[in-house]
Amino acid sequence: MDNKSILTIAANALDKKKALELNAIKIDDLTVLTEYFLIATATSSTHVRALADEVEAKLEEAGVRPHHIEGRTTGWIILDYEGVVVHVFNREQRAFYDLDKMWADGITVDLAEILTDTEEEK
Repeated sequence: MDNKSILTIAANALDKKKALELNAIKIDDLTVLTEYFLIATATSSTHVRALADEVEAKLEEAGVRPHHIEGRTTGWIILDYEGVVVHVFNREQRAFYDLDKMWADGITVDLAEILTDTEEEK
């Protein structure tokens, strides 16, 4: 599966579970780490885990498994799908690490183009 498809599935999973401040940044011109960062904020530690679990479940349904997962018991879970790295933060961790600002030279992905928003899907 290509990275844009992984990004789309992950972004929709986060959106459906009410992630806040969802942001995707294309950074492949800036680093060899990955092609996309997908960043989301959760409202609680339980929500952080629920968002990460939903991304993992939806991508597994599509036949994609994470290369690595980090931070299962913290306020910042990272799901590394090699070409897409998903960061799920609590509010404090997101503000502290401010990846959006750190990677501001990347290209912001218009999530309106990839998020499905029909009532029957919610």
